[in-house]
Amino acid sequence: MNHGRTQHTSSTLLNGKVLDVGGEGMTPGMNNTELYDPATGIWTTTGDLHVSQLGHTASVLLNGKVLITGGLRHHHETNTAELYDPSTETWTLTANMSHGRYYHAATVLTNGQVLVTGGDDAGPPNTAELYDPSTETWRMTGRMNYERVSHTASLLTNGKVLVTGGEDARVGPLNTSELYDPSTNMWTTDSSMHFGRFFHTASVLINGNVLVAGGVSDEYHIANTAEFYNPSTENYMPIDKTKNLPSS
Repeated sequence: MNHGRTQHTSSTLLNGKVLDVGGEGMTPGMNNTELYDPATGIWTTTGDLHVSQLGHTASVLLNGKVLITGGLRHHHETNTAELYDPSTETWTLTANMSHGRYYHAATVLTNGQVLVTGGDDAGPPNTAELYDPSTETWRMTGRMNYERVSHTASLLTNGKVLVTGGEDARVGPLNTSELYDPSTNMWTTDSSMHFGRFFHTASVLINGNVLVAGGVSDEYHIANTAEFYNPSTENYMPIDKTKNLPSS
């Protein structure tokens, strides 16, 4: 890359290129962005953000634009949002979120809207809001049952959003999960994971199950554990490390 960076985002665009945005490098919170072209194997710089960010989210919208939300700038959370247009390689500011947040999660729903959840200093961090690309506006939606920072939010094949884990400053790593239903804008608590974790990953598999792996776990250890979430049973299955299969 043209710049060393951490706590940035990488997004695969509809044209196949990869957009890397912001993060921390020589200075905390960078506003530079760059594109990787798999056809040539070359990185090129592209338009700069209006607001430098780290710990933000990046969502590829159905229209191909990329929505950047929140993040940390000069040690303060931001409520700003920006749109990247791959056809012009430029950024434009869009409406601000209702709350500043970083280490939050953002999920593109099947209707094209973006659900943003939790994050530090979200006032309080169980809030959630929706971005409508057609009007470029935000509105608050139902609050999560738990305050979460550094959690995951995954769009399931049934259109619901599964939120897993995260950290609550009062209790530490969370093993709780909950489901957001876009048709009702309501959250319902779901089965708990076998381990509390934050800064983990959650990957929706081809069969619809969700693989939850790693993170900072109970007693603040770096975890090598993984488990499957089955949307049809709404249960978690730990993985047998000796066989790399769901344990019975």
